Amino acid sequence: MKEITYLQAINEAVNEEMERDNSIILIGEDVRVWGSALGEFAGLFDKYGPNRVLDTPISERAILGASIGSAATGMRPIANIMFCDFLAVCMPELANALTKMRYMSAGKVKMPVTIMTYSGAGISAAAEHSSCLDGLLMSIIGLKIVVPSTPRDVKGLLKSAIRDDNPTVFAYHKFLITDGLTGMVPEEDYIIPLGEADIKREGNDVTVVATGLMVHRALNAARQLEDSGLSIEIIDPRTLRPLDELTILNSVKKTGKLVIMDEEPLTGSAAGEIAAIVADKGFYYLDAPIKRVCAPDSPVPFSPNLEKLWMPDEEDLIEAVREIA
Repeated sequence: MKEITYLQAINEAVNEEMERDNSIILIGEDVRVWGSALGEFAGLFDKYGPNRVLDTPISERAILGASIGSAATGMRPIANIMFCDFLAVCMPELANALTKMRYMSAGKVKMPVTIMTYSGAGISAAAEHSSCLDGLLMSIIGLKIVVPSTPRDVKGLLKSAIRDDNPTVFAYHKFLITDGLTGMVPEEDYIIPLGEADIKREGNDVTVVATGLMVHRALNAARQLEDSGLSIEIIDPRTLRPLDELTILNSVKKTGKLVIMDEEPLTGSAAGEIAAIVADKGFYYLDAPIKRVCAPDSPVPFSPNLEKLWMPDEEDLIEAVREIA
């Protein structure tokens, strides 16, 4: 094992996959010199050159359109859309061509496109560069969605996404990059299969399902709740589609209580979908109402103080847990 940052895990995964497979190309804005806005692709242009690391104009539709075309003809593109807010710009390509072509061709046309994009708030990037669109993306049928919370998960899940023959959005949290999160990862080549949740902390009293940055806030809250005698189990789905329903349901069966912590506005969030699944398939396991800890239904504020107030935090989760425990 070795200790690396969240950022290094991204760079290592892409580099190792490009080294392994010559059909993998990287397409996006500022990926050559800057290695994207936060530098996660630094050094790749120097190593692989202009035929495999391609700078584009500021056009998300062009990035995704070129990726779709290259995938249909045998390449395995990584499309860097930078901020997930701008997936809305290329919605026709995302919701129609990319996710329906393999189905409409009866599997003859594969779409091994990995869309890499920043997700989440916390760095005062304002409303148009701070969204978390997990719930919206879950509504697009045919799209796999990865939301890693640790360096180990980043590297293993990104490798799986790149090797998958289906389109995948790999939404990595920008705050976990800028905050310098580190973690242990295997030194040898490894992958983490899509659709397998991880129990980040075992407990008996309340199940908390959390993703991305919220996993770390949930872990902090669990340590505080432990002092008052409450044992919290934290489930990190790691992928929202496919979703590991069984791990979540088994945990709820054990604890009888569920809180979902999700950094999205409440309405239309991934938390709502997870809550619906548990209500449908695990209703008789529940001893209390399902609680959702989400952001308010508003855009992300720019002001650091307001942004901090807007984002779900440990205090919000502790209040929700105590309400049902």
